[in-house]
Amino acid sequence: MIGQLLRLTLRGLRDMALHPWAQVFTLAAVTLVTLLAGLFLMLVHNVNQELLRNRGQVQFQVYWKASAPEAEVEKQWEGLRKLDGLTDMDTYTPRRALSDLAGALGDAGDFGWLEGQNPLPYSAVLSFAMSPDRLAEGWSLAILARLKNMDHVDKVHFNPMQMDMAKGWITLTKTVIWPIIGFLALIVALVVSNTIRLSLLTRLDEVEILALVGARPWYIRWPLLTGGAVQGLLGSGLALAGLKLVQGALRDALNFPPLFLRIEFLPWSQAAVLCAVVTLVGVASSFVAVRR
Repeated sequence: MIGQLLRLTLRGLRDMALHPWAQVFTLAAVTLVTLLAGLFLMLVHNVNQELLRNRGQVQFQVYWKASAPEAEVEKQWEGLRKLDGLTDMDTYTPRRALSDLAGALGDAGDFGWLEGQNPLPYSAVLSFAMSPDRLAEGWSLAILARLKNMDHVDKVHFNPMQMDMAKGWITLTKTVIWPIIGFLALIVALVVSNTIRLSLLTRLDEVEILALVGARPWYIRWPLLTGGAVQGLLGSGLALAGLKLVQGALRDALNFPPLFLRIEFLPWSQAAVLCAVVTLVGVASSFVAVRR
């Protein structure tokens, strides 16, 4: 049985060469549709990531006591950098804090007279990326309590409105972006399905002859299903390769002030899903076309 399926698979691959132009045009259509879908999906992914990066974060400002030992504070900074979900951490020594303050004030920021008696403490700003498991109120309270209970920490500032804003953006991505992706998948499925089914019209005579001589349905369908799978897999693979070239060419096209937006490629999980969907649509459309 396995040997016969293998022979039918090889036959399906050979039969694709019987109508080369029909196969080429079908492959081109599948590749183009998948590429357009990939471009839109990549746009949605980058916009979503940028929104979450700017709006889906919560920050904690930590201030140490003026008497805190420098070595102890730096050791605590190293520990804080290992916190789960931490995306960025800015640390300020008293000298750096005073220097930044002087730079922000311009000509009025001459604090030379404070040399040797800097009143500013050690401080740090911790930024956490939000995810569904961190949206619960208990997560922020646990982080807040952990920071406050650290040795030599004087106070911790946290804005609960940032948590509400992060929840809002994550809810928006779930209610708007995922339905858009689902609708896009439906459009790709319809276009690819109709394209492959039209390409099979060139082989209707062959299917009818095999049916008249008593060939079993699976014997007729298997080579055609193989062709549909190859069309879907090859077309989606070419589309992803083209998408990677486009992303490489446009990667830094928007990486300038005030945008600073770097265009990233699709996560490989999404790329694999796109490839799998197009391949399965190719198989399913071939099955439906032969069944009818």
